[in-house]
Amino acid sequence: MARTGFCDSKPLLDLHKKADERRAPLRTWANACMPIDRWQPVEVDESRMAPVKMETEHRWERRLSKQTNEDIIMGFHEDSQTHSDDGCVEAPMLLHPLGLQGLHSLQALVPSLLRHEVETALEKLDLIWDRTYAWDMFLDMMRTQSHNSLPNADLPQHFTDVTHAILVDWLIQVHEMMHFQAETLYLAVHLLYRSLRQLKVATANLQLLGMVCLFLAAKKEECLLPEVSGLCYLMDHTYTKHQLLRMERKVLCSLKFDLSYCPPLHFLVLLASIARCSTKAVWMARYLLELSLLEAQCVVFLPVQLAGAALCLSRQVLQEPPTPEGEAAWCLASSLHVGSETALLRIMQILASAAAKAHTRETCATFIKFSSPETMHVSRHPGLKNAPSLLGICT
Repeated sequence: MARTGFCDSKPLLDLHKKADERRAPLRTWANACMPIDRWQPVEVDESRMAPVKMETEHRWERRLSKQTNEDIIMGFHEDSQTHSDDGCVEAPMLLHPLGLQGLHSLQALVPSLLRHEVETALEKLDLIWDRTYAWDMFLDMMRTQSHNSLPNADLPQHFTDVTHAILVDWLIQVHEMMHFQAETLYLAVHLLYRSLRQLKVATANLQLLGMVCLFLAAKKEECLLPEVSGLCYLMDHTYTKHQLLRMERKVLCSLKFDLSYCPPLHFLVLLASIARCSTKAVWMARYLLELSLLEAQCVVFLPVQLAGAALCLSRQVLQEPPTPEGEAAWCLASSLHVGSETALLRIMQILASAAAKAHTRETCATFIKFSSPETMHVSRHPGLKNAPSLLGICT
């Protein structure tokens, strides 16, 4: 295969086959024991609904201040008893200057109920071993996503939106065949963006760079790794083992061996657990979140923004019957959203447009992955075709 394109080996990339037919080639290299996916939606504990049960004369209502802008990250108004014009109690609102300076002070500002829900969710999702450090871990998640954020979407001119979509779609297929954890994919794409800003990579070597980023992400997240020769096979032996290892050294040196990243998937499952979202709503949100990897313009948004927008759009698409307890729980979870309503709406518009045309695109690995029975066929939900109209987008 010439070095001007991506590997299109039929046995590897044909995701149209049934799941059982396309898992065999790399099973011995990857997670042969198939560890339990800890991102499966958790069951709702009805006993936990009590703390957020609303009184009959009040209701939760999320509102954003008129001063909200793109620089606002996180924080709270202590006056949670402020009444709106219609007599309803306004929910506390998150405000914090960009950069998260003084983030430790949130411990005194965040209502005890929200903090309790965050700690409980982290514990139930097996993201912590000791609940004593749950809140510190959450604060660290917020700091990490801010420090590793990209200021803009400026990338090399040869790395166009089409090239980006093809490369990421190929990585999704390789990731799926190797049975890697979901967060490995998000870390790989993040490392790819950072590497493109630090290294001068020719178009002919973009596939090699993508594979190296996936390999590095696997080294950080996985227990079992493929052989380097196996990675070369996946690229149809377009590159040698020496070229792959040399590119790996270049990437690590350019990133100063900093592979830290808090993926949006972590925030998604955290928000979904606090909001008591249904299993289908979580799968739909995960599908929308993975579609964001194919959209180059999403690189400028923080992980928690992407997660919040995906979950919010998922609820709008599914139109599940609301319950008072569920709406109160959602109001509590939505207070963790970061950024202005304008930013969240912009992300939702991008995801809605991507979902509406996902089945017609050549880069449809994510669409096929989430059309399986295990994912409740969420990518084929008829509501996704009308998702742009829900947000007032003309298509």
